[in-house]
Amino acid sequence: MQVNPGIFKAYDIRGIYPTELNEDVAYLIGRAFVTFLGAQHVIVGRDMRTSGPAIFDAVVRGITTQGADVADIGMVSTDQYYYACTQLGWPGMMVTASHNPKQYNGFKMVRHMPYLLSGDEGIQDLRKLVESEAFPIPHRHGSVNPYDFKDQFIEKVLSLIDVDSLASRKLKVVADTGNGMVGPILSEVYAHLPIELIGLYLDPDGTLPNHGLDPLQPENRAELQQRVKDEGADIGFAFDGDGDRFFAIDDRGDFISGDFLTAILGRYLLEKEPNSKILYDVRASWAVPDGIKADGGTPLIERVGHAFIKRRMADEDAIFAGEVSGHYYFKAFNFADSGLVPSLYIMELLAKRGVKMSQLLGELESKYFISGEINSKVADPQGRLAALAERYPDAKIEHIDGISVSYDTWHFNVRTSNTEPLMRLNLESITSAEDMEQKRDEVLAIIRG
Repeated sequence: MQVNPGIFKAYDIRGIYPTELNEDVAYLIGRAFVTFLGAQHVIVGRDMRTSGPAIFDAVVRGITTQGADVADIGMVSTDQYYYACTQLGWPGMMVTASHNPKQYNGFKMVRHMPYLLSGDEGIQDLRKLVESEAFPIPHRHGSVNPYDFKDQFIEKVLSLIDVDSLASRKLKVVADTGNGMVGPILSEVYAHLPIELIGLYLDPDGTLPNHGLDPLQPENRAELQQRVKDEGADIGFAFDGDGDRFFAIDDRGDFISGDFLTAILGRYLLEKEPNSKILYDVRASWAVPDGIKADGGTPLIERVGHAFIKRRMADEDAIFAGEVSGHYYFKAFNFADSGLVPSLYIMELLAKRGVKMSQLLGELESKYFISGEINSKVADPQGRLAALAERYPDAKIEHIDGISVSYDTWHFNVRTSNTEPLMRLNLESITSAEDMEQKRDEVLAIIRG
């Protein structure tokens, strides 16, 4: 079948419905998934997108046509889906386009937890099978059986923290789930806790009547930031559409960068499990490795992307990993990322320490001056990467993911996007905010030619 090859991406399959990804394509992807993995059982869940029921039905038809049985886990968040894959030990397909706009849909595919299909391992094989339609003749037709892991999931995530410790401080949180998948499960989990939860847009609604699904976009979190201040809340939480990413707003109403959150969570989890390994991605502030080392842990750097992070975590037996983009992974959650789990650890931390989030951040903000991620549209990304290496010949240069350039007091990483003609810069100085800005502008001038 002629299918747009651009939907087969680095970490998942994703495209616009129905032009790039429709029922016919989904049916073939289901058959290809079973054929490629030799699967006998496949777990299938979906998010709240309006095209979800049609894509779900089509992929299930493909899976069962190819002879595998389907465990239908219904409409769930992606961390609930990862939990189901862990419990059953089967491969899975989650029908979601994560934080993409509402016209998109797609698949996040588990080989066996915590290993996912990626562009390097599996996704391009699926593309070739879909294009050729070279499927072996199945010996049987699969069945579809409903499964419900909600109560077990709630029990699992609550078991990760000391629930009783939360009673020591009356905490108030504002949570915006943006009509994505997290609202219902968040409400049920927090109903077990002595925490005042103020919810924004908790009902899943694929028409997205209020705002977009990516909290990294300032317009999608502006209302939450204001509400945290208006309510005098201790913290605000935001989640992306399918609930595998997590973002926080401090008590000042300020957005917390993913690297600072990684540093705070990592050091807190090291208290629970001393001398452990913790992963962070190439974009992160030095606040992460500095803090981990200071507390006796081992920081490990890894390229960006959940397929790479999960694999490395499992190989290294690391207890925690954080990505600047809002993915947080936990050994205690089978090395998977979750939006809900980091929210619980943060509430436990605030209750036990009796501090404000802004105090913890103040210590980092006074020492680490970060640019945040800055995107540039560039015609010749590889040429720009070469120009950067040429401009800074006396630096420590690494090519783990894009180019990382380090001096004693400042460093930066520049990566090319997997999906768009963009270059992404993250830069940091430990001298001053002014030094960061001057270096940032210098590097951007090279990137933008």
